[in-house]
Amino acid sequence: MSTTVAPTVIPVPLLDLQAQHATIRDEVMPLVTQVIEEQGFILGPLVGQLECAVAGLSRTRFAIGCANGTDAILIALRAVGAGHGDEVVTTPFTFFATAGTIHNSGARPVFVDIDPATFNIDPEAAGAAVTSRTKAVIPVDLFGQMAPIERVRAAVGALPIIEDAAQTIGARRRIDGEWRMAGEVATIGTFSFFPSKNLGGWGDGGMIVTQDEVLADAMLKLRTHGSRKTYFHELVGYNSRLDTLQAAVLMAKLPHLAAWSAARRANAAYYDAAFADVPEVRTPVIDPANESIYNQYTLRCERRDALQAFLKERQVGSAIYYPLPLHLQPCFAYLGYREGSCPEAERAAREVLSLPVFPELSAAQRDAVVAAVRAFYGR
Repeated sequence: MSTTVAPTVIPVPLLDLQAQHATIRDEVMPLVTQVIEEQGFILGPLVGQLECAVAGLSRTRFAIGCANGTDAILIALRAVGAGHGDEVVTTPFTFFATAGTIHNSGARPVFVDIDPATFNIDPEAAGAAVTSRTKAVIPVDLFGQMAPIERVRAAVGALPIIEDAAQTIGARRRIDGEWRMAGEVATIGTFSFFPSKNLGGWGDGGMIVTQDEVLADAMLKLRTHGSRKTYFHELVGYNSRLDTLQAAVLMAKLPHLAAWSAARRANAAYYDAAFADVPEVRTPVIDPANESIYNQYTLRCERRDALQAFLKERQVGSAIYYPLPLHLQPCFAYLGYREGSCPEAERAAREVLSLPVFPELSAAQRDAVVAAVRAFYGR
């Protein structure tokens, strides 16, 4: 009598930070211990060292550490003067913080649709949304590739551009024949060090970069209660300092960032080839001008929700970024948007699914992801 042997299940998490930590434990722990021994937890020397390193990576004159990526955007908005009565143009297909900070600055979010290929903001739509009340534009670098900052600039004129680069630290784009880094050419660039980012801390953390000395000075004040001299406050700011412990972790990780991003690109290329003959899925479209760091590997899928359920049964991690565009969120009902206002963002929300692409993904895990997706579609 023959028996059927069930296939071996290889669990694949969406992200495995424990696997990453195992490779750098001996580098990160001495720096963390140094901070503990020195007891310099608030704006210790490693914060300044990290700021210099990130400024160098992004090719900017100034970098200011802050408590998280959300505060980075809020402080940037305050620095360019956004407030009550103003409008700020942005995309509805992004994490909530992008628009939440606009609201919390006192300004009004103005949502425009996305490019259906890259998921990034449509520059022409952004330009068409500019009015006399527009104070700034926030393009988002989604899933690891930069938004077309130079096209946004051409569309919106001299308005401040705040590049939400939370997902693109170390990414680059060829502009006028020259590679430019995430955060380099916008008025202000903002980064997040949330643990799931390509460069992630052991908690929250953020960074703001700019070429503008006046803006840098304002943002330095804003992150520390509007003060550069203790107990003397030129502005009403925030308590938004980057912890020295987080800076220690990030300084240990930063030398590995380029290799990690290259490994993500290799994993993405493997998936691209493996799904090339599966017409039910569309692999990520990378603008030829961009070098993506693949913070996410995001498919467009037929029967997306059923596929995700099938992957869960196979113990393959996945996630939907993002299931409801911001213009349709209940908290923004006061803005008056309706279904159909941003059709491409709405369609993307129905179709996208992100697969594991982290650098430590093993060949067996990668093959398990491919096999599961192909099995669902009968390939």
